[in-house]
Amino acid sequence: MRVLIALMGFAESTKQRLLNEDDGLSTAELLGNAALAIGALVIIWGALQIAGVNIVGWIEDQVTGS
Repeated sequence: MRVLIALMGFAESTKQRLLNEDDGLSTAELLGNAALAIGALVIIWGALQIAGVNIVGWIEDQVTGS
């Protein structure tokens, strides 16, 4: 009887632990990360424009081979 009670307790504690785990990423976390990445790219692009680096012109030169 004690073994059965112990097994039931183990099963219940395992179930509770599995229900309370937060292993995955939620949609809100993924969207937040994407927004931060886009914001960082915009800031970097703006800083390079202020510094006088023309990224679009450089890419065009690389594609056209000039």
